Amino acid sequence: MKNLLPNLLRFLSGDAQADRVVPPTGFTARLTVFASAAMAFLAVFALALSLATGRLAERWGDALAKSATIRISAPADQMDAQLLAVTEILATTPGVKEARPLGEEEQRALLEPWFGPDLPLDRLPIPRLVEVIEDEDGIDADGLRARLAGEAPGAILDDHARWREPLVKAAKRLRSLGLVSIVLITTLAGVVITLAASAALSANEQVIRVLRLIGARDSYIAHAFVRRYTLRALGGSAVGTILGALALFLLPSAGAEGGFLTGLGLQGCQWLWPLLIPPFAALVAFLATRQAALTTLQEKR
Repeated sequence: MKNLLPNLLRFLSGDAQADRVVPPTGFTARLTVFASAAMAFLAVFALALSLATGRLAERWGDALAKSATIRISAPADQMDAQLLAVTEILATTPGVKEARPLGEEEQRALLEPWFGPDLPLDRLPIPRLVEVIEDEDGIDADGLRARLAGEAPGAILDDHARWREPLVKAAKRLRSLGLVSIVLITTLAGVVITLAASAALSANEQVIRVLRLIGARDSYIAHAFVRRYTLRALGGSAVGTILGALALFLLPSAGAEGGFLTGLGLQGCQWLWPLLIPPFAALVAFLATRQAALTTLQEKR
């Protein structure tokens, strides 16, 4: 660790004589910068997708995990009695923090997206809904169902498990997809930089031969290529990261009506994560270029 900072400073300062081996401009230079910028831009969005879907899974899980709904289906003349029975059962059920019947306007709001605003609730046999909020310990769903079946036969408990599990699973798979995308982007960036470095080494074969004649070692020549391509990848990825973060920042907010789109992007301290992309891209370029340079120089002996 003591020699890390001096070696890093020496790497960044470089060697002017060795740097002449690597063309400062040209196709390979532009390709490296463009590829690094493009990969960093895509990595920002893949990172945002992964982080956002992680939040989404937590939000969906938390929103549905501690709530349940009781649906009461009964003839109109028995509805009030069934509702009263359900209320009394919930009042003595361990784990129930709060229970309340939904009002007519609340039920109308739930049905409006499917049936429109003019739904005549008073003339339709619409079930009554009771919202149940659980405490930290939760309720015994099977026990509550048994009590409802015996004391309020028209009441059915829905603990949201069949809705929660597929949603959370889908969000987690999307998060995994984002992580896989980052791995693929990183791999592709390494391949492109490797090809660019190999092409530059092949194009400067005569210069490399002369350097060897005057006593230059392969490690000395490889260092020049590694340094130049690492700095190009660092600069290109920094530009791509800034553009990607700016594009995320300018995304319109979906608002409460956006459904699952609400909250996509980066929030709070998550905006610090893109700062890791340029140094990570530089590390990938360092490893890829070093391997490509040493392999190519070995083949040209």
